[in-house]
Amino acid sequence: MEKLIQITSGRGPLECQWVVAKVLKVFLEEAKNNKIDYEIIHRENGDENLTLKSVTLLLKSKNVNEFLKNWLGSICWIGRSTFRKLHKRSNWFIGIFELEGLEKINFNEKDIQFQTTRSQGSGGQNVNKVNTAVRATHVPTGQSVFVQDSRSQLENKKTVDYKIERKSLGTEYYSASKKNAGNVEQSSECSARKPDPYFFGNRF
Repeated sequence: MEKLIQITSGRGPLECQWVVAKVLKVFLEEAKNNKIDYEIIHRENGDENLTLKSVTLLLKSKNVNEFLKNWLGSICWIGRSTFRKLHKRSNWFIGIFELEGLEKINFNEKDIQFQTTRSQGSGGQNVNKVNTAVRATHVPTGQSVFVQDSRSQLENKKTVDYKIERKSLGTEYYSASKKNAGNVEQSSECSARKPDPYFFGNRF
């Protein structure tokens, strides 16, 4: 079973972006411990180092629904801002949502334009004399990937095929997930009626 999940700061301030990055680390550790396969489809960096506005994950496991029961919804971090020392607010909210209603994205290799070229830099006689490097462009999304890791053009093409597919799908998922941004409630208190995860202090 697969689930597409977004962890987002919504319209929240920089502190919420910091919480997204921290919660992501805890989320992935728990996913690993519960034998949940995951792939980071897209991440949107925050306004400062080590912060994230949002991240989109693809989770794969027969137990994914059970795992998500303790995560989906709003999440509250209780702590003082490390960015604004005099700020009085101590409750910060982010959200973890399942991206539903997305149409299945069909990736067709016919939409890719390939271009071969000589590899750059050192790597032996063969690398710089023949066209072993491969550039792929996915026409519908405009995403491009360049690979010169191997001395074999065939191996580089296999690598570029995988990378361009993941990058293009990530772009499509990200565009769809933007519709869900702003769903996080920026309330002043953690609601006692919701079974949301709580985190305290600077250490998660």
